[in-house]
Amino acid sequence: MKKITLFSDGSALGNPGPGGYGVILRFEDKEREISGAEAHTTNNRMELLGVIEGLRALKEPCIVDVVSDSSYVVKGINEWLDGWIKRDFKKVKNPDLWSEYIAVSKIHRVTAIWVRGHDGHIENERCDILAKSQAERIREENRG
Repeated sequence: MKKITLFSDGSALGNPGPGGYGVILRFEDKEREISGAEAHTTNNRMELLGVIEGLRALKEPCIVDVVSDSSYVVKGINEWLDGWIKRDFKKVKNPDLWSEYIAVSKIHRVTAIWVRGHDGHIENERCDILAKSQAERIREENRG
């Protein structure tokens, strides 16, 4: 299996408000950037959607290290998800996205790694720029 590093960040202007996500997929010396936006969303939804879209872009089963500054995403993946599934997502925020995460992640071996946001981590900073630029873009489109 290929070993992939998936760097991801999300942003929402207003929380809720216009939001975006940014992703860098890295395999050996190759990188691919992915980004997107939603008109009315939250920061946590964008953090998780970035991971989902990054995993969706992978064409075969991989070993994936998800690198994120979101404790919600990292703990959700590493610690909380099994319990949420057992409780059928009762009292869990964003069950639609967590169900989507389960669907796109099941062929992969995923581990999430937390990094401190806005702390000079090069890939995290780049993902933050992508996410914020997407959020700004959709905010401007909504104004126009």
